[in-house]
Amino acid sequence: MEFDSQPVNSIRMGAIDLLAGSLGGAACVYVSQPLDTVKVKMQSFPTLYKNMVGCFVETFRKDGVFRGLYAGTVPAVAANVAENSVLFAAYGGCQKFVAYLSGKSSPKNLTVLENAFSGFLAAFFSTFALCPTELIKCRLQALRETGAVESVKNPKNAITPLKLTRQILKSEGIPGLFRGLTPTFVREMPGYFFFFGGYEGARELLRKPNQTKDEIGPLKTMLAGAVGGVTLWTVIFPADVIKSRVQVNGLKVPMIAMGMDIARKEGILALYNGLVPTVCRTIPATATLFVVYEYSKKFMDDFFP
Repeated sequence: MEFDSQPVNSIRMGAIDLLAGSLGGAACVYVSQPLDTVKVKMQSFPTLYKNMVGCFVETFRKDGVFRGLYAGTVPAVAANVAENSVLFAAYGGCQKFVAYLSGKSSPKNLTVLENAFSGFLAAFFSTFALCPTELIKCRLQALRETGAVESVKNPKNAITPLKLTRQILKSEGIPGLFRGLTPTFVREMPGYFFFFGGYEGARELLRKPNQTKDEIGPLKTMLAGAVGGVTLWTVIFPADVIKSRVQVNGLKVPMIAMGMDIARKEGILALYNGLVPTVCRTIPATATLFVVYEYSKKFMDDFFP
């Protein structure tokens, strides 16, 4: 009786996607965290900072590198590792599902649109892993602006990720950790449609006629990753502004009502506060994410045949 290796191979590929996504997510955070902090502050407190440079300088001057620009790094790493490990593992599974629905023998034969739809489906699963950790990250980044200045100045009173998690659980229960889940869904699912669509489309354009997309090399892979990241954030940024406001301030306002309130009181452009640092952050961050993901995946695939 011949042994069917298909289930074993599927598990192996899923594990490789999971680990490669984790490595890519961790690398992404250390490249992008300072500008992510600037983005969250400009989104949540638009009247405090005139521009990206001013916010960056003010944060560095008052709170330094580790307590200021890199505030929330631990939950950010946790968020990115959780999100990207689940995202890329789910993406691989969703590619197989979409290939099955479209009658194709392999996910490698999917079109750019079919890969984009696979990313849309994968983001449903990764959102549940992302929301709690990103909520903690956003609140840590905005400690000074939300009034917790002593915790920034005095290391003895520092609010750690664990301490903040306990505070939220005590005051709001488990639902408190999922504050902003709906705008996160609205951000993530269409966002990753464009993210993976942009990435796969760019890889397709960058490959030579005699190459596959996997053979374009690290520099073109990084460029394709940057295209995917910029496409994602340009499309979904208003939903991210609403999510940051809801999470930082612990609000229970419906997403549409919050968006309309921001537009009415602050103008429609307020929904794009922090877009410049986000794009500046995204280019190196997603370039790093994809090159680490693709090449660690290739290494593990060769090492564990």
